[in-house]
This record gives sequence, C-alpha cells and structure tokens, in this order.
Amino acid sequence: MKVGVFIFATEYAIRIDELARELESRGYDSLFVPEHTHIPTSRRSPWPGGAPLPKEYIHTLDPFVGLTAAASVTTKLRIGTGICLMSQRDPIVTAKAAASLDYLSNGRFDFAVGAGWNAEEMENHGTVFETRFRVMAERIRAMKTIWTEEEAEFHGEFVDFDPIWSYPKPVQKPHPPLLLGGETKYTMKRIVDFADGWFPRPRGFDPAEGMAHLAQIAAEADRDMSTISCTVFGAKPDRETLDRYANAGIDRVLFGLPPAGRDVVLPKLDAYAKLIE
Repeated sequence: MKVGVFIFATEYAIRIDELARELESRGYDSLFVPEHTHIPTSRRSPWPGGAPLPKEYIHTLDPFVGLTAAASVTTKLRIGTGICLMSQRDPIVTAKAAASLDYLSNGRFDFAVGAGWNAEEMENHGTVFETRFRVMAERIRAMKTIWTEEEAEFHGEFVDFDPIWSYPKPVQKPHPPLLLGGETKYTMKRIVDFADGWFPRPRGFDPAEGMAHLAQIAAEADRDMSTISCTVFGAKPDRETLDRYANAGIDRVLFGLPPAGRDVVLPKLDAYAKLIE
C-alpha cells in the first residue's frame, strides 16, 4: 500500500515546491491538494466538519498552479487534486489545465474530483446546489471526450459544444486517473459508471465493508473491480489502521499535513515516513 499526503497549500504554509522535494526524498508516493476558488463571506453553508471553518479554506492556492510547481522540482512524486470541485469549473478550460499538468509532469497527475458542499460558492459559479452531482458528472464526461477525441463534440443538459480541437492530450492514456470523492452508495455507482478510483474520507468508513460494497456494485454492473483503485483521504497515521486498510485492499492512503511552516511540517514527514513500507 502506497503512502502520500495532502495539504491546504497556502501563502503561509511551507512552499509547495519545497514540500514536494522533501516528500520525494523521503520516499512518499504522492502529494494532493484541496481546492476552493473562494469562500463567500455570508457563510450560509455550514462546514461539514462541524466547527468554525478553518482559515486555510479561504487561502488555498490554485491547485493546477501549485501542482505545476511541485511537478517541476520532482521526477517520481505523483501529484493530485484532492478534490477538484468540478461542479464549479468550466470543463473545456479544466480539461486543458489537467492535460497540461499531466504533460508537464510526464504523466504523474491523479485527478480526484467531487461536487462540493458550499452552496453559495457554487452559486457564484452559476451552479444550482441541487444539481451539483449531475453537473459534476456531465462535465467529467465532457472532459473525457476532449481528452480522448481529436475533434471533440458534446451535447448534454449542462455542457454543450460543437466539434472542437483541444491540446495537449494527456500523457496518461486514455486520461489521468479519475478518482471520485464521497462515501455514499450513489458515489460508488458513479465510480463504477465513469471513474477509475474511489477517494473516500475515513469518517464513519469501514474499509472492509466499503470495499465489499463497491465490489458488489461493480459486479452488478459487470465492471472489473481490478480497474478501480482506492485512496483514503485523511487516513490516521498508525500501523493498526494501515494494516486494516491494506487487508481490505486499499491501494493508497493520504496523511493530512497542517498548513504550517517547515519547522512544523518536516518533523511530521519524518515521523510518518516510518510507516512507509
């Protein structure tokens, strides 16, 4: 089982390029970053974490810019969004950004996506909260068309364009691995339908149960379970937990790092590195 990390990359945290170098030197598999384009000051939508919204949600770097910096100073470290809010993004623009990052990283990009939780943030991007999952799914399908077809064309409920040319195409074929965040049965059905992997959080997550449920849904849809990976976002960094995940067939875990300076982050990297097999 592989071990990576995620961090809210901000202007007051360790620089993402420096962090990437330190991760690669210690043998970590990957670096993922969350995304929020902005946070509306109304704060109408409650944070799912149940507490006041941590300030790093307001300060996140653009994920594609940040990950390009990380890719430019490494050669093996995989980089990923965790998660990219496709309910809030233009699919044509995002398809180009993701393909460009995959090209510049020589095929090291993992594209974890989700629909999001902040209704007013989505509304600022023109998405109605109740439609967010349909919007996300359709935009992903449109992006896959752009990545895999020379003259891409798409006509749907939320995305509509006549034949276009868009380059570069991704280095990874047919496209960067698409990982879908969420823990519900509806998420699992969407994974089986159009994604390459599951990206669950550990809250209320039983790894053996979850993987068995996903395997059942895949079997019902005649999807080979070996084509679906699983990365746990925010895994507890202890051996007992990791053994449970490994025994359940989890492919990768991501430990959370605080959005802090190198004096705080680097000792955590050294401690967590002891858990890398």
